[in-house]
Amino acid sequence: MPVDTPMLVDTHIHLDADEFERDREAVLASARSASVARFVIPGVEVANFDRVAALAAAHSDIRHGYGIHPLYVDAAGPDDLAILEDRLSNGDAIAIGEIGLDFLVDGERNRDRQEQFYVAQLKLARRFDLPVILHVRRAVDPVLKHLRRIEVPGGIAHAFNGSRQQADVFIAMGFKLGFGGAMSFDGSRRIRALAATLPLDAVVLETDAPDMSPAWAQGQRNEPCNLLRYAKILADLRGIPVDEVIAATGRNAVSVFAGKL
Repeated sequence: MPVDTPMLVDTHIHLDADEFERDREAVLASARSASVARFVIPGVEVANFDRVAALAAAHSDIRHGYGIHPLYVDAAGPDDLAILEDRLSNGDAIAIGEIGLDFLVDGERNRDRQEQFYVAQLKLARRFDLPVILHVRRAVDPVLKHLRRIEVPGGIAHAFNGSRQQADVFIAMGFKLGFGGAMSFDGSRRIRALAATLPLDAVVLETDAPDMSPAWAQGQRNEPCNLLRYAKILADLRGIPVDEVIAATGRNAVSVFAGKL
């Protein structure tokens, strides 16, 4: 598909997850039937690098990244960054991620270790000229602090839930902001307001499947076929046609991944 063709892109999905082991091909077929044209799988630990690479190799519409997720740094060994660097040298990844900081799950118990891995991976992104897929929970300002010090070629702030001021800083740094199932909840007022008012050229769509299920599937496995409904929600919030949302968010995804979709 030419890069200028409007397409619906799931910029963040964990298709390698065990939750999809039983029916992964059916899940993909359902998503394709719902107009999803590309899927981006972030790596989260060295142990899943082979799985995400294999899925991308087996499907022409799947792309992948490699990264060490902040919730996996405690389990990461001393050689994991070297393994990541070696994988990146292969040139098959379109991004470094999922990386970042998470001070929600365990507070700041392992903050130093999280920041150590985050900074090291930002340096790899700069070295390999790759965008980053950022995980940011209760850590927007620290994430931005390191981005100011280590310039990278943009990326995506996944599941963005910061303030408008913080959003503007990310955008000024060349980042896109990811929106998905949280928009489907009426109570998510700040996220819905951001989705409605941010510049459309700064927004991308994502599911984070099998996680972050939408309002109509609470307690159930999230699936990439939901992405089309997310596009319709975003269109309704902005008061524009859904085709315009699909075209714009697809262009934004192509842009952030340097045309490698």
